[in-house]
Amino acid sequence: MSTVAAPAAVLLPSPRPSVDDDTISELPGLFVPEARQWLSTSEGRIASDGYSWMQAVHWVAGSGLYQPRRHRLHGPRSFGPTTVRVAQELAELSPCRPGIKYLVRRTGLSERSVEYHLGMLRETGLLAYIVKGTRVRGETAQASEFARMIPREYDVALGIRTVLRDPAAPAYTRSMAGIAEAGRGLMAKLAMKASRKVRRPRPKTSKAPVKGARKAAGQRDVTAVPDEARCTPMQVGTSTVSSASATSFPPESKLASGDAKSPTPKKSKAKAGGRRELNRVGRRFQLARELTQELDWLRGCSVARIAWVARGVADAGWTVTDVRGWLHLRGEAAQVRRGSGLLAVLLSNAVTVLDTPAKRVEAVARWRSAQEAARRDRIQQVRAQRERFEGDWQAPASRAVQREVEAAITQVSEVASGDRRQNREHTTDDQAAPLELSEQERAGLRATAWGQLMRGETDLITGTVNVMGREAAERIYGADLVRRALQLADAARSPLMAITYR
Repeated sequence: MSTVAAPAAVLLPSPRPSVDDDTISELPGLFVPEARQWLSTSEGRIASDGYSWMQAVHWVAGSGLYQPRRHRLHGPRSFGPTTVRVAQELAELSPCRPGIKYLVRRTGLSERSVEYHLGMLRETGLLAYIVKGTRVRGETAQASEFARMIPREYDVALGIRTVLRDPAAPAYTRSMAGIAEAGRGLMAKLAMKASRKVRRPRPKTSKAPVKGARKAAGQRDVTAVPDEARCTPMQVGTSTVSSASATSFPPESKLASGDAKSPTPKKSKAKAGGRRELNRVGRRFQLARELTQELDWLRGCSVARIAWVARGVADAGWTVTDVRGWLHLRGEAAQVRRGSGLLAVLLSNAVTVLDTPAKRVEAVARWRSAQEAARRDRIQQVRAQRERFEGDWQAPASRAVQREVEAAITQVSEVASGDRRQNREHTTDDQAAPLELSEQERAGLRATAWGQLMRGETDLITGTVNVMGREAAERIYGADLVRRALQLADAARSPLMAITYR
């Protein structure tokens, strides 16, 4: 080194010591309990704008002071880029009143993930409730309104001085008055991060070069730039290298044989219909949702509660049809006061009794037979009602006329029954001789009546009883056959029985 250059080297300023923004030993931890997550009880201060609030968000993300798994056993493991993406959406809202569905649509996350990250922002002191939303069944859900807060630990770590302009105002309205020299470097780094957008990660795709492709002259290897370092240029420039030079096509031989693979990623065949397979909890909720739709006495019950009650049968692989078959076998109550409690009682020991698929199929078959019998009974009742009330004759409106009509109908029926009785008395002696049938004829009539009785038809025997009397019918068909036919005829008129034959 020459004598002229030596004094110049001495005049250069010494570099500023770097500030480590990853670990801060002065602060033991960062956690705000639920009772202090409201604006009135918060120890932080309201952020003046979204930009300064994002600086505090990036500081919390890089400090490592907040560990979610210290306070819960589920959810995200750290305050990471996904939480920062949610915070970016909140920073653009004025007032900060986001809905869960809005954040799901903007971030592409699930409702549960959005709730987790909002809770993490509250536990770090970055958000405070102004108004807490309501979710009442049967009413429109109301979104919560938040205040973007800067935690007290952030001011302590950077040496920020705050002042309360109005002594009568609350403590969370204090504003920034200065910053220590040691925190200026860290503040500059946080400003660069706050001005950069954290984008949604792209799906990983194969970037292997196609065989047969040649690099253009002077072309260099391109290194993928992460999303965090990507930025938008302020001016539009031109390039001397055409982007079309990097395009390569497979040879015609591969195109003709079909060996060339399409660069478009295909959907996975392992997922039927593009949906993922339900796990154990998902199957419970699916069965509970179907039960609340199928059973009238479960309408309005909480799906989560029904999923917990029916967890045993859901884990055993039961469907809603299997549950309907078991409930028919077990018996249902006419009056229900608490649907979930009744379901818990009815499903007790269901897996133990119907422990095989064959038993469940048999129970379902019995339930379907009962449903068919009830349907036929309703059809018969409707037919009888229509035949009774949809005739041409209409009952008179006057009560006096109705009494006269009833008296006339009674008189006509008595006269008809008297004539029938008189005719029967006159013809008893005349028909006594033809009733003396041969043994071969009686056997033929009994075989015919027995075959009809096996098919559920009793018209032959009941008609003989109505015309000739029970004693004459018993002499022809036998007392046992007549008794069976009359019992079957009485049972067929009951709404609780349906007679079928195979």
